[in-house]
Amino acid sequence: MTENKFIPSIDMRLSSLLELNRRIELELETRNKAQKCGPTITISREFGCEAYPAAERLRELLEKKSGETWVLMDKALLEQVACNHSLSEDILKKLGEKNHFLDEMLATFSPRWKSDKDYFRLLCRQIISLASVGNVIIVGRGSAFITQSLKNCHHFRMFASQKYKICSIARRLNISSEEAEKMIVTKQRQRDTFIRDFLDRDAHDLSVYNLVFNNDKNSPEKISSTILEYVLSA
Repeated sequence: MTENKFIPSIDMRLSSLLELNRRIELELETRNKAQKCGPTITISREFGCEAYPAAERLRELLEKKSGETWVLMDKALLEQVACNHSLSEDILKKLGEKNHFLDEMLATFSPRWKSDKDYFRLLCRQIISLASVGNVIIVGRGSAFITQSLKNCHHFRMFASQKYKICSIARRLNISSEEAEKMIVTKQRQRDTFIRDFLDRDAHDLSVYNLVFNNDKNSPEKISSTILEYVLSA
């Protein structure tokens, strides 16, 4: 039983990422360097919350409203990019990576980044590179903390009652409530440990978010439309 079962197929999102990369490459040839970059949205959630329906609906709303390509980045897509070295290098190059800026950003994180966790360092660099350009929705991966000093980023978090999360996991994975509860405890502990050890932050620190949503009481449509209105009015 893996967390990947929660994540939709990456094929469509990978195509969107490549299209965004292509468009940015063309625009870089003609646009004013002082032009403001597009917004980036990060969505954090407690394990068991249903972030993907809201994120996917948000992407649809943003594309319809702006007429531009938006990319939904999550664990599956980031890992696909990380595993594909040529694609990874292409993205980092064409999305205007600034080595000095990235080095300063990475230097603010835990010294444990200098250990053998090069894989997570690469993910971090990709998140910063993508977020600095904009038109990206990033789900999880500590993105709210990693991109905190980027002025074009807006951060949102979803939480829910234990009952809601247990029911959601049990339904989506077709497992018992007891199994779902154990999984929630284990996965949440892993996420909290990652944020603490590699980003030196508290995963439950709400001060980093623009808005927080109760998943029990807010539907994906409500969450996505609220984020849309907030970001476009910022």
